[in-house]
Amino acid sequence: MFKKTLLSLSIIIPLLFLGCSSDTTEDESNMVASNDFNLKSIDGRDFNISKSGPNFIVKGHEGKVIMFDIFATWCPPCRAEAPHLSHLQKKYKDSLLIIGVTIEDDLKNSDLSDFKAEYGANYALVNSSENARLYRAIASATKVGQRFPIPLMVMYKDGQYITHYVGQTPEEMIESDIKKALGKQ
Repeated sequence: MFKKTLLSLSIIIPLLFLGCSSDTTEDESNMVASNDFNLKSIDGRDFNISKSGPNFIVKGHEGKVIMFDIFATWCPPCRAEAPHLSHLQKKYKDSLLIIGVTIEDDLKNSDLSDFKAEYGANYALVNSSENARLYRAIASATKVGQRFPIPLMVMYKDGQYITHYVGQTPEEMIESDIKKALGKQ
């Protein structure tokens, strides 16, 4: 019994620190040529995003650190990181904007609201037909590969790429990069 438990734990624990994988393999050439994305959060806020090379600008949020959290509601590491991202959003509220971008097609806003309530995802969650296109553009710009693993978090400041994280990432590591981007470290 002890050996089975130990074996199970040795398989499960590493999976928590790796990301989930999306089966999205669509070639970038199939993407719409537009470099603009219009997303709406489940609480009714509009986010207008422009892509320029590897950089992304969220109009109206200049000067802030922007973090895109590419996730799925069924992904265990995505669920685990939600409260940590909420804590960072609250702590750096005026200088940080976290936008959770779900990769799930046909997800109801009520399901995303349930995810927000259950996992403490108290930051902007967008559910739009543009999500998949933005996800592919961000994943391509960060060169994370063909399978586009999740969670994928990508950080920008003044539209400039700062860093990205694949898989569940410790809050302290993300906060350290936020501080660097804000010039506080």
